[in-house]
Amino acid sequence: MLRRSLIGTRDSAHHATYNFWWLLVLLFATLLPCSARAQESNEFLPEIDFFYKLDSNLRLAFQAKQTRENGNPTQAEIGPSLDFYWRPLKNLIRHEQIDDARTRFILLSFGYHYLPSPSQATVNRLLFVAMPRFPLMWKIVASDRNRGELNFSEGSHSWRYRNRLQFEREVTIRSYHPTPYTNVEVYYDSKYSKWTSTVLRAGCQFPIQKHTEFDAYYEHQNNTKTPPNTQVNAVGAILNLYF
Repeated sequence: MLRRSLIGTRDSAHHATYNFWWLLVLLFATLLPCSARAQESNEFLPEIDFFYKLDSNLRLAFQAKQTRENGNPTQAEIGPSLDFYWRPLKNLIRHEQIDDARTRFILLSFGYHYLPSPSQATVNRLLFVAMPRFPLMWKIVASDRNRGELNFSEGSHSWRYRNRLQFEREVTIRSYHPTPYTNVEVYYDSKYSKWTSTVLRAGCQFPIQKHTEFDAYYEHQNNTKTPPNTQVNAVGAILNLYF
């Protein structure tokens, strides 16, 4: 009986992993036809994020990246933020636990970003983020990031709301534990009084050392703020450093 139980447990875990990888395959299958029909541009988006822990629930963060969002030209985005994360959940703990915030039920963040651009006005941005995380079946974790932005540029101001729903699952390859994920994000922009962008992304987080993680992804953007629609296909690389 014990042997049958162990075999059943292994089969269930294998089935869950199989289903999760098929979810990623299906996402890529839906993205590729869109790219072929209307491909406006291809981008490479590098990013580096620093995190410095102040105590068990609080940290400073600094982000520097190249971004292409909401149909805008490629531009830089840099700036600090203050992250507060609360209520640890046992079901969120990973084997390769580099980021403490991923073990908590909710993350709150407040920050300022500066966006210089060679082809348009500089933007000063205030950020407000609330992101709960939920453990699901088959060891899949869901997160729902709600991000508000106040943008100031050349005496004018506007606001934007972004909502990103993400699913991720740590997998085991011998003693190594990468985490593939997939997400969808939508943008609402007050300048146009409508939902202006949809972004689909699939990627994987690769732990490197105790304080370092590499995140590689592919994303497809569909921007509808003004006709005609524009589409962007991007490959991104993020280096996360935790101290």
